[in-house]
Amino acid sequence: MSAPQANRLSGPLHDVAGDAGHVDHPPRVGFFTDTSVCIGCKACEVACKEWNAVPEDGLSLSGMSYDNTVSLGASTWRHVAFIEQIGHGPPAAGEVTPAPDGAGEPGDVRWLMSSDVCKHCTHAACLDVCPTGSLFRTEFGTVVVQDDICNGCGYCVPACPYGVIDIRPGDGRAFKCTLCYDRLGAGLEPACAKACPTQSIQFGPLDELRERAAARVDELHAAGTTEARLYGESPDDGVGGDGAFFLLLDEPEVYGLPPDPVVTTRDLPSMWRHAAAAAGTMALAVGAAFLGSRGGRR
Repeated sequence: MSAPQANRLSGPLHDVAGDAGHVDHPPRVGFFTDTSVCIGCKACEVACKEWNAVPEDGLSLSGMSYDNTVSLGASTWRHVAFIEQIGHGPPAAGEVTPAPDGAGEPGDVRWLMSSDVCKHCTHAACLDVCPTGSLFRTEFGTVVVQDDICNGCGYCVPACPYGVIDIRPGDGRAFKCTLCYDRLGAGLEPACAKACPTQSIQFGPLDELRERAAARVDELHAAGTTEARLYGESPDDGVGGDGAFFLLLDEPEVYGLPPDPVVTTRDLPSMWRHAAAAAGTMALAVGAAFLGSRGGRR
């Protein structure tokens, strides 16, 4: 068993489950999503909803290609993005974006598809700000919401650097992906990974997934797909590395992902130090003014 670690709010953290107090826990597990083989079938979305009894999230048409779920939310724990890239030029705002230089002639269309999910961050700001303990770190290193404890305060929503967790309308509580915590406890893989027909969504020990992902990037580069890159796999990034990371074929912004996510609670210690210093200075000023006024009356 590894040595105890001081609880930290940012930076690399080797043992997230141990940091949360779990002893003799299994290896940390997560997702590696290889977007280069995603076919946009949405089997992951359906499997997630069926297994977790997630309610429907609207039956309207968005008008954005085949993407009618639009984004992750309290009732959308898996979201398959469809990005159409037409011609050349730098990425533009919206779902239809120009392809990188050399990707095709004007009028050519390239489809990028990606199944997004909660990142189960090493440093999860949603967990840090939860006042009731509804959000907790499991023995598998994942982050889960206990909906029977959630009071609907909503602090977790702005705390998430990815905009994943949300309040469910009509319910008032927060919901997100649990990485099928109940299935993990029974020795099963999450429903979305089980249902994926192309192994775009891969589940397993996080260290093994990172090695597999690095080899996949090398393979794609050797095949001429030089724009392939990993997103969220590095323990040195702003959230200490994600428990669910991705192989992308373009910039993160094209997929609706922040380019440089940072855990929003990272600066809390310095903020409290500055607040304490300001409070101390104010107390000294008030004390000096009080003593000065008393001395002036003598």
